[in-house]
Amino acid sequence: MLDDTVGLGGTRDRFLVPPGVVYLDGNSLGALPRGVPDRINDAIAREWGAGLIGSWIEADWAGLAQRVGAKLAPLLGTAPDDLHVGDGTSVSLYKALVAGCRLRPDRSVVVLDPSTFPTDAYVAEGVANTLGLRLRWADLGQPASSVDEDVAMVLINHVDFRTGAMLDIGSVTEAIHDAGAVVLWDVCHSVGTVPLTLAVDDVDFAVGCTYKYLNGGPGSPAFIYVAPRHQQKIAPPIPGWWGHARPFAMELAHAPAHGAARMASGTPPVLGLTVLDAALDVFADVDLPQLRTRSLSLTNYFIELVDRLVGDVVEVITPRLEHHRGSQVSLRHPAAYGVIQALIRRGVIGDFRAPDVARFGFAPLYVTHRDVLRAAGHLAAVVDSAEFAHPDHATRSHVT
Repeated sequence: MLDDTVGLGGTRDRFLVPPGVVYLDGNSLGALPRGVPDRINDAIAREWGAGLIGSWIEADWAGLAQRVGAKLAPLLGTAPDDLHVGDGTSVSLYKALVAGCRLRPDRSVVVLDPSTFPTDAYVAEGVANTLGLRLRWADLGQPASSVDEDVAMVLINHVDFRTGAMLDIGSVTEAIHDAGAVVLWDVCHSVGTVPLTLAVDDVDFAVGCTYKYLNGGPGSPAFIYVAPRHQQKIAPPIPGWWGHARPFAMELAHAPAHGAARMASGTPPVLGLTVLDAALDVFADVDLPQLRTRSLSLTNYFIELVDRLVGDVVEVITPRLEHHRGSQVSLRHPAAYGVIQALIRRGVIGDFRAPDVARFGFAPLYVTHRDVLRAAGHLAAVVDSAEFAHPDHATRSHVT
């Protein structure tokens, strides 16, 4: 069996996946790691409830973000001190964009790929308006092609949230640097399934969320990577007391902390960081190349089954070449919303993206090849019987 030959040593048992559910939505919200409930309950009852404010020292809440960064660093190919963890993804994008654009004060353009996640575009537009810059849309999937001497910064999604298409960080970063611009990579849809080497690839900045393949829970803190060569040059875009070199000196003038820690602003979200700290333990002994091998095996198998069972009516829009694919397979069908809703009723959970895309995320730590086989069988049944056309699916929920 494929689950035996392409394995990760039983890592599925590290998660609390509901019985009978095939969960293929880890690219939106990761499953619950088994160790999280006890850890967060202890943080609430003992650290907060009994320890009260003393837990900033006794439970070392003050060092929690750094401990989380140390667990994230191997997944990103960075040093722990080059990460700041604690803000949401949108705020992190804002901080990285402002800091990066200020490194090129003589340039006036920010470049975006038109397939970018909407939040990235919204934040970039806000930053451009604030700093008096202009936005430029790149050719689809070729962000470096639109970079010239006017471009200060390029914001790129490593894996396309709709299609699952993946760009090569190293070669794209090199091309952007050759044109004299700074690059910010959004790795939200790759970290935790694709081994990243941000330092080796000479990335300037990277931002990623932790509630998808990193399983940190809804709204869990995001991270910012800042290349060491930039850390002492950048001014914090949102200066705050937690990013001060001496926060408890209570000085009125802001003196930025050393390194990426200067990107911090307010008090760290202790409960969210606590959940994330426990969630990241599932990666402690995972071989990252093996993780990628299993991811590709799962997605290859699903594509093969979709082609065989429903290939005449469902289009696979995810790249078939492995080095161009994340850990997601997206299908196009005119009634994609109904397809997803019908699958959810059958216990197969994916999600829908407008206008006609059904997405399936394959988190290799807990998704099995047996799950893939079941999902494809249910998909064929839904499509062949036109179950997607049920009247209950005619009106879309406000959350899809």
